[in-house]
Amino acid sequence: MYPFARILAATTCLGLFAGAASATIIDGAITAGTALSAGGTFIKLTVPFIESDPDSTVGDDNFQSPNLYAFDEVQNIAVEDTPIPFDVGPDGSAGSVAVGAVVASHYIIFDPRQSLSLSGWVDFDSEIYGVVTETATFGPSDTLANPGVTYLSPAARGLESETVTISGSRLYLNNWTASSPGDVVRVFTDRSPLADVPVPASLPLLLAGLGGLFGLRRLRA
Repeated sequence: MYPFARILAATTCLGLFAGAASATIIDGAITAGTALSAGGTFIKLTVPFIESDPDSTVGDDNFQSPNLYAFDEVQNIAVEDTPIPFDVGPDGSAGSVAVGAVVASHYIIFDPRQSLSLSGWVDFDSEIYGVVTETATFGPSDTLANPGVTYLSPAARGLESETVTISGSRLYLNNWTASSPGDVVRVFTDRSPLADVPVPASLPLLLAGLGGLFGLRRLRA
């Protein structure tokens, strides 16, 4: 049992190390509005997270806070079969991420307890393709959702009269006002250099397993 546990621990540690490079949302801020006056700040969530109720859920009054939250979804995936639509691109118009493009996905949430407003920004580590702001446009990109998060109330996603603008790798949030169940957008960026893993995740597991077996042989020698 001891040698097997040793091998399992080694493979687990290396597997976690291989997947730990994900960090594509760089920073953000609330710069104006009643959310700022209420003490709201920007918080980047790491999945799984405990800031929501229940944990790791979004979409149904799960935060009830003046804070602006964001987390990374699926990253550095090549678009296959069908382009992924978005509502606001760098030029302000709708468009799509083309088949073959490598895309990283991110989720931004503003879910206060009572009606609050904010303006602010969120920075990413690569250029922004576009932003999903309309309820109907979320569905085609739900394949990029984070598997560790439970997404509730899909029919309530998006913005109403609020707007976003894009400048390179920065997303500006313009005069958001939200109450229940909050405002949500999904952001598509180009390949994230910080999320790139230099070797396939399976390779460290294989090497760890071989290393563990080698150590076991030495113990038996």
